[in-house]
Amino acid sequence: MLILDTSVWIEFLRQSPPYTKNISKLLESKEILAVECIFAELLQGANTKQEKRIILQYWEYLPKINLPQAMLDAGLYSSSNKLPSKGIGLIDAVILMHALYSKVKIWTLDKKFQKIIPQELLYNELTG
Repeated sequence: MLILDTSVWIEFLRQSPPYTKNISKLLESKEILAVECIFAELLQGANTKQEKRIILQYWEYLPKINLPQAMLDAGLYSSSNKLPSKGIGLIDAVILMHALYSKVKIWTLDKKFQKIIPQELLYNELTG
C-alpha cells in the first residue's frame, strides 16, 4: 500500500507521463490509500467544478486511513523533531504519521519531505 503526496497527485491529475501510467496501474491494483489532508490540499487548488468532481471521485473510490489523533500526534512529532526548522509543515507531518502508523510508503516529489521520511517508508517509483 502507498500514500501519494499532493505533489504526485498533481502530476497525475495533469496527466504528466510517466505518472499517469504508473499511478493508473497502482489505482487499478488498489495500492493507493487516501489521506484526508492530501485531498483537502488538492481541493484547495482545484480551479473548476470538474476538477473538484474528479478529486472527490478519487476520494470516494480509494480506501482511507483513519487516524483520529493524527493532527495532534503530528504536532507532537513535528515539535520533537524540529520539522519546521527543516521546512516541513504540519500537513507533511500528518502524512508522515499516517505512513508510520499504517506502515505504508509515501511517494512524494518534495525534496525536503523526502529527507525526513524514514528510508523504509520512502517510495521510489523505479524500485517500488
